[in-house]
Amino acid sequence: MRKHHELRVWQEAISLVKDVYQTTASFPKEEIYALTSQMRRAAVSIPSNIAEGAARTGDKEFLQFLSISRGSLSELETQLIIAKELGYMLALDDIMLKIYGLFGLLGGLMRSLRVRISK
Repeated sequence: MRKHHELRVWQEAISLVKDVYQTTASFPKEEIYALTSQMRRAAVSIPSNIAEGAARTGDKEFLQFLSISRGSLSELETQLIIAKELGYMLALDDIMLKIYGLFGLLGGLMRSLRVRISK
């Protein structure tokens, strides 16, 4: 098994991708190349960057990719709020809980790496 498969943050990010794909499946067809596509790309970017960073040789590089993942997570959060405001979703509670949990996991891993780098 590859290093990133063992990371809880990566596992949770994969679960979020599945949720986003299921959620966006019911969006209006005219959104397929707009909001649906953007949300799916942002969601996929999160575990993808975690995996790419974990495969790098140094902690500084890993930290940079985790930062990119966090940016994609913020982007997805914003897009979910837009989808809710447009009436494409009834509730955000469950998916937002996952997002907040991922923010926490990413933040913890990033703090850990910063401590290791500073030593």
